[in-house]
Amino acid sequence: MLTIAFIGNGKSANRYHLPYVLKLKDQFKVKTIYSRSGKQNWQPIAGVHYTTNIDDIYQDPEIQLVVVSTPSQSHYAVAKDVLQHGKNVLVEKPFAETTAEAQELFALAQEKHLFIQCYQNRRFDSDFLTVQRVIESGKLGDLLEVEDNFDYFRPNVPEQTTRFNWADSFLYGHACHTLDQIISYFGRPDDVHYDVRQLLGRGRMSDYFDLDLDYDGVKVAVKSSYFRIKPRPSFVVVGQKGMFVKQETDRQEFDLKHFYMPDHADFGIDRPEDYGTLTYVDDAGQYHEEKVVSSVGDYSRMYQGVYDTLVNGQPKLVKDEETLLQIKMLETGIRQCH
Repeated sequence: MLTIAFIGNGKSANRYHLPYVLKLKDQFKVKTIYSRSGKQNWQPIAGVHYTTNIDDIYQDPEIQLVVVSTPSQSHYAVAKDVLQHGKNVLVEKPFAETTAEAQELFALAQEKHLFIQCYQNRRFDSDFLTVQRVIESGKLGDLLEVEDNFDYFRPNVPEQTTRFNWADSFLYGHACHTLDQIISYFGRPDDVHYDVRQLLGRGRMSDYFDLDLDYDGVKVAVKSSYFRIKPRPSFVVVGQKGMFVKQETDRQEFDLKHFYMPDHADFGIDRPEDYGTLTYVDDAGQYHEEKVVSSVGDYSRMYQGVYDTLVNGQPKLVKDEETLLQIKMLETGIRQCH
């Protein structure tokens, strides 16, 4: 069993981490949660030590892994501090602001023989897992296009943000999810076209992006906007024989926001109306249109991967080179804004 601690006790820790760690009772024990303010806005977990003294983590020899779930602009500094205190570390996304920072963290971990990895839980979104299954079924034929969309209608966010900030940009805050999905499945692209915009004017926050990645002629688009009152489909996949459209996103976040936790058997499970539609022509020229039952998303698989690496010596689920590639792409894209 791994004994772990958290730095940060906000939405990230309590919504996207702790419910999944607690699900893996035989693999993890949560011992300590640190927050600078000491405020407790979430239901305390029985048996966990809540503290405002960071040394309760750093000076505790029982704690083997520290999860960094602080605001994004502090990820690099906090992760570096954890490594310097001799602890393995799992870092929320985005992993760092620059490639140089990310390289420094990986080098420091290697020097100290410690584990460091980015928490890329969206690899286990049900819609993304379903898309992989459809592609691998072969029914679409040779792949031509993939769209990975992550839209909101939250105009108040860019409207109320009057100055540009690198770390809080829409590109860093949201492409860190979807871009990793594409990198994890397709690998390093042959070429990338960046369209990162400030729709409300120069000097404002980045509120729109469209990254076009080329994979040996297959066009993969990663898109997001704050101004889509009706969101684009979560995924659109086009092949020479047909297409697959998954309108609805993974339901884990929806359930978590309603405090419906993974201990329920139907947690995060798509309803029939959420299923994607596969339309294709088979080898006999027959037309088909069918619903595809969604794969089951499960963010605890990210923690299971961390456990398998630290305890069973398995390779990292999120490779260092994947994280470095993503940060390099985010860094390149955001330089279009100022």
